[in-house]
Amino acid sequence: MTPAYGPDPRHASLLDQITGGAGLRAVFQPIVRLDTLTVVAHEGLSRPAEAAAGLSVLDMLDLARAKGRLGEFELLAARTVCGAFAAQDGHGRLLVNLSAQAVLHGGLRPDEVIDALSGAGIGMERVTVEITERDVVKDPAELAHALGYLRARGTRIALDDFGNGHSNFEMWNELHPDVVKIDRYLVNGLARSAGKLAIVRALCRVAETLGADLVGEGVEEAEDLRMLRELGISYAQGYLLGVPLPSLVADVRDEARDAFRIHAVPVPPHPRGPVTQRPLQVGHLAIAAPSLAVQQLNDDVAALFGRNESLHAVAVTDHDRPVGLINRRIFAERMAQPFARELFGRKSCISFMHAEPLLCDEQQSLDSLTDVLRGEDQRYLTDGFIITREGRYLGLGTGESLVRRVTEQRIEAARYANPLTFLPGNIPVTAHIERLMRELRPFVAAYIDLNDFKPFNDQYGYFRGDEMIRLLAAIVTTSIDARHDFVGHIGGDDFMILFQSGDWETRCRSIIAAFNERSRALFDEQDLAQGGIEGEDRRGARQLFALTTVSIGAVQVPAQAPRRPELIATLAARAKRHAKRGRLGFHVLAAMGGEWPEPAA
Repeated sequence: MTPAYGPDPRHASLLDQITGGAGLRAVFQPIVRLDTLTVVAHEGLSRPAEAAAGLSVLDMLDLARAKGRLGEFELLAARTVCGAFAAQDGHGRLLVNLSAQAVLHGGLRPDEVIDALSGAGIGMERVTVEITERDVVKDPAELAHALGYLRARGTRIALDDFGNGHSNFEMWNELHPDVVKIDRYLVNGLARSAGKLAIVRALCRVAETLGADLVGEGVEEAEDLRMLRELGISYAQGYLLGVPLPSLVADVRDEARDAFRIHAVPVPPHPRGPVTQRPLQVGHLAIAAPSLAVQQLNDDVAALFGRNESLHAVAVTDHDRPVGLINRRIFAERMAQPFARELFGRKSCISFMHAEPLLCDEQQSLDSLTDVLRGEDQRYLTDGFIITREGRYLGLGTGESLVRRVTEQRIEAARYANPLTFLPGNIPVTAHIERLMRELRPFVAAYIDLNDFKPFNDQYGYFRGDEMIRLLAAIVTTSIDARHDFVGHIGGDDFMILFQSGDWETRCRSIIAAFNERSRALFDEQDLAQGGIEGEDRRGARQLFALTTVSIGAVQVPAQAPRRPELIATLAARAKRHAKRGRLGFHVLAAMGGEWPEPAA
């Protein structure tokens, strides 16, 4: 690609003005230690001055690169930043950007870089060289060797924009940076994305192993800032903490301090399954199989099956668009009848085809076929189904492969989220209890259960039973503060809320009132009129069961409780049993006399 600034002679003149000292000015953005919210360093950034009006920083870099003067330009930027930092008697560390291209191919000699960084009187031990990368580094080991001259004089090395562009694990492993800056792509929305959260957690483990400090870049939202600190990341940078300014700052912005005035453990986003699992599409099940046109004959079908012994079916198409499916077994049975070959062999292949096969576009997710698996028409189990691309025939899929893959996905996902409500399951619930106890935070574990749900399910069937459970899930999730409170569906009609909200008791009572009122719409008029459902008890005797209601048992967990999640579950279950026996459907189990109660043997 031709550089944008290569052919214009005016740009060469502008570059001369810039490198002559009139084209750059320095701005600084603070880097903050998260546990204390103190400014510990500044990143020095170059900005266009009046002589370079109309050009961005990237424009200037592209211009310098196109003219073969990238090293010269970056040395100027480094001198500008270091000079402005020293002029303000800056404290803490200074991060200075250098590109790998300038270091390796820009003609920079180590002594030139050292002179640019230390010429203003800043000790090299206070400088961190931040390696930026817009192109692939073919030999990271060569770059590590070149940076060794700086390290030998006390300079630290940072790897910029990790998680995006060309900063990768090879660079990390070869350079052994002192600091790794997590790219804003991973930081923005971290508190809402289970996928990003899983990646950043993995980076934390790598950084701990390789001995690097992490800096979260591009922090703009309070929730993301809290999540970074929750993950144990030491440093952060971004507009929420401080914007780039010509002058150095001593304190973070008030908005950042406000983010930590909420004394609660952040509730992380949760996936519906393992975040490493990518959604499978129907096209991934496609079998490359021949098709037949509507003009072809049943003799052609027989010949095709004869040549392809493993083919379970064949699609019939009209101008490449599928119109039917011929099941091999059914076709063989029909053609095996007396005189069938003589009667039907020369007739159109549509004679024995299923004219309404299951058609699936290759980009459909397997999850979208769940209703097919539950439907009454189960012919796809033997016929299979046709896979299309933009309406045209692509291949076949088998019912066996569809059932197996969907079942595997649901079994795996069920370990992490309940497939009915998509709320976190047992594993995430336990993990959040552990986080709360590890942080020594008081909280309330509320166990929610339906009363007389089995008679309702027996009377109206699983479909309306599922509707009742989803109603409870909807009421629960809208009754909590999602920033502080965690909701899990631990199975059947059992739910768990881990409250950090101070008004948790009011929220519990509102859940009970809302469900007991709204659930009445799920009963028939006759059962509402008689106040319950007639059914059999466990001994087979007829009795009237009350209308389904909800009970909540809550256990108040003090900050110094024993760090045993199973104890919390046991005590919450005990509180729930008390609630189910009580008239109000609500019971609170609290520590007595400051001592944490152990469950009875």
